[in-house]
Order: sequence, then structure tokens, then C-alpha cells
Amino acid sequence: MHRDRLRLPVLFCSSAAAGWIGWSGEPSLLPAAMAFPGIWSLARTRWQASAVSSAYFLAASSGLPQGVATFYAADLWPGLLLWLMASTSFVTVHTIVWTGSSGWKRACCYLVACLVMAIPPFGITGWASPLTAAGALFAGWCWLGLIATAAGLAAMTTRLRPAAAVTIAGFWLWSAATWTDIEIPNDWRGVELEMGSALGRDAGLAQQRDLLAMVARAQANQVDVVILPEGALGFWTPTVERLWRRALAGNDVTILAGASVADASGYDNVLVQIGRAESRILYRQRMPVPIAMWQPWRTWVGQNGGAHAHAFQPADQMVGATRVAVLICYEQLLVWPVLQSMSGAPDIVVAIGNGWWTSGTSIVDVQRAAVLAWARLFAKPVVFSFNT
Repeated sequence: MHRDRLRLPVLFCSSAAAGWIGWSGEPSLLPAAMAFPGIWSLARTRWQASAVSSAYFLAASSGLPQGVATFYAADLWPGLLLWLMASTSFVTVHTIVWTGSSGWKRACCYLVACLVMAIPPFGITGWASPLTAAGALFAGWCWLGLIATAAGLAAMTTRLRPAAAVTIAGFWLWSAATWTDIEIPNDWRGVELEMGSALGRDAGLAQQRDLLAMVARAQANQVDVVILPEGALGFWTPTVERLWRRALAGNDVTILAGASVADASGYDNVLVQIGRAESRILYRQRMPVPIAMWQPWRTWVGQNGGAHAHAFQPADQMVGATRVAVLICYEQLLVWPVLQSMSGAPDIVVAIGNGWWTSGTSIVDVQRAAVLAWARLFAKPVVFSFNT
């Protein structure tokens, strides 16, 4: 009886620890999240499974309340409310699929939960997926590594849990001992900025000239492709395009920069390519941040505004002879945009963001860790460009 009373608190704290450690922003710690399915499978009731799932997800996304409060210049409560709302889909799915049956039936149920949380519509809030740990365990294994990780997660829900945990720990230690970052091509450079909330909001001539000066310094180091963060150029207009095209006249450098493109019904969050010969919209964000940017309910009531989601647009584009997979901000936390991108066998991954509102949190570190893990799994170099 005494052990039964302690069971739920122990499971709850263990699940929270798995989420907290795994999603602390350190790529090599991601395998800690793989303890979650084992803990979830030890729940004896659906209510316990719900509590365990809540502990994991809320711990994994613990930086959200403070970040949202900063974004909206408000107190902590709006961010806390969004934090709790965002966990609903994860907890609901893992509560519904939980089963009292043991063995591989429970393992299959967990894999169903993983799949549901990886693809839309639930995949729209499918953060903190333990599948992301694949890159920290099976570097270079590509799709086979993803399958091995899924098998390990499934085994964690069965009586094979101890053997699975030992095997995962073995791969984890080997990976940590042999960890090496994939070298970025010398002619690609991501610009890291510390311009705070001014970037993209105050996109006047002075700021554009400052960005051009940064590009010139990068080009002085014989860089062919320079990448600027999400929203760096503000709204992409003919005037901004002419300014950049004229500044680059006579140069061979190519600029990939975040911007916004407005239309009558809202706007697109995009990455534009600017060169001496031409400029174009290279990529439109597949999944903007729900609520803050993507607000589909506006169209239901006949209103305009909000960012468009291009969920199933082509995931990779050509920059010269290089196939590029682009991940903008929120997409870096999800599973399906990454796997969709990797299905095109890109040569390089470009990850941009504008994380000024995450100050004091680990959100940007978590984004970087997730992208690094996926890139490592598929043996792809990744170039980051963030504003903080």
C-alpha cells in the first residue's frame, strides 16, 4: 500500500526529469527523453498516464511561459496559460492510446502516439518528441537510425525495458565519446545577430545599411553565401529589393535572408535569395508559430491577417548547385518538417530564427540542439543564423 501511494509521485518526478534533462538545450542529452515511454508504460491507470505525460511535456517546454510573456510584454500568466494549452494535444494523445495490456500491444500503442504527434494535425504542436534523440545515438545512420530509435522506444514500454535501457545507454556513451560536428562548407556563413526586438520591426534604411555592412565583412573572408536571420529584412518590397540588388552589383556573393511578404489576406514568413543576377523568394515557411503567427480561425469568421502555412510545399530548394533544406524557427521543434526536408536528400541545412523574445530561457538552445541532432542523424552540415 505504501509503495502504491509513492508510485505516482515517483513516476511524475521521473517523467519531469526526463523532459527537463532531455530538452535542456544540450544535443548530447537528448537521449534522456527516451526514458519517457518507459515511465509512461509503468502507469497503472489512464489518469496516471495523463499525469506522467503532463509532467514530461511541461518540463520539456518549461521556457515557454517566460518567452511568451516577453513577446507580448505582459506578465507571466498569459504565457503560463499558453504553456498549459499547448500541452493538451500531447497529453490527450498519450492518455487515449494508453492501455492496461502489457507486451507489444502497449508498445504498438506508444508507436501510434509517436506517429500521431509527428504528423499534422497533432504534429503542429508535436514538440519534444523522443524520436529527436536518434541523431545523438545513431549519427549517420539516416532512416535506419530513425527506425532503430523507434524500436528502442517501443522496447522501453515492454518487459524488455532493462535490456533496452542498457542498449540505449551503450549507444549513448559511444556517441558522446565520438561526438564530432559536421564541418560547414567554408564558403557558407551564417550571421549571428544581437539586435533584440528591433530586427525586422525597425527595417529602415539605417538598419538595412548595417546589415549590408555585415554582409560586406563576411564577403571579405571569401564567403560566397551569407545567411541572415528570420525577419532580418522586414517586409520584402520592391524598394528593399532594389536597395539590396544595387548594393550587390558587381559582387558574386549570394544572400539568403529572412523576410515577410504581405498580401490581402495576411503574410508569408519567407527566406529570400538575393544575388547579382536575380532575387527570388526561395522558401515560404511551412509551419509558423500557432496562435502568435498562424491564426486560421480568422478566415472562418471572414477576417484577414496572420501568417500563411504552406505545410506541404517543396521542402528543399536549389541555391546554385547546392540543394538546401530550410527550417525557420518553430519548424525546428517539430518532426514532420525535418523529415520532409530530409526526404529530398539536401546537401546542407539552413536554420534561421529570431529569438529575441526567448531571453533568459533555453528555447533557442533547444531549437539548435534539435536541428543539430537531426542533421547529425542524416550526416548533413547545418548553418545557423539567429537574432537574440
